[in-house]
Amino acid sequence: MKVLLQRCKNASVTVEGQVTGKIDNGYLLLVGITATDTEKEIDYLVEKVVGLRLFEDTDGKMNHSIEQVRGSILSVSQFTLYADTRKGRRPSFTDAARPEIAKPLWELFNEKLQAKGLRVETGVFGAMMDVTFTNDGPVTIMLEA
Repeated sequence: MKVLLQRCKNASVTVEGQVTGKIDNGYLLLVGITATDTEKEIDYLVEKVVGLRLFEDTDGKMNHSIEQVRGSILSVSQFTLYADTRKGRRPSFTDAARPEIAKPLWELFNEKLQAKGLRVETGVFGAMMDVTFTNDGPVTIMLEA
């Protein structure tokens, strides 16, 4: 499982002209799931996302977690995180989980983040989405389990 975490000042996702998720201060999470992922990987990454200290304190040091700043999360399923570009010019996505595996795991990931007390907005699994955001910092971190 991979999560590309981007600290943002705001973020939104639109599907067919309809906003499906919108947040202010928090994280935009692009979430990639592979066929071998289980609840164990989800639990690890939920704890990592919640516990990382990526927000600045009064001294300008990244010392506060998303919980401490009462930030929100916009979670977007992103199978292309598992693109294999080693051969040819067209990426292969064979490492990405099939939708029937990935969707329930992505939904469980989002539920577990909500259970930690975070406000979680989402995109639409499998849809073509327009994602806009203002990266804060910029801070962009790849998390893997």
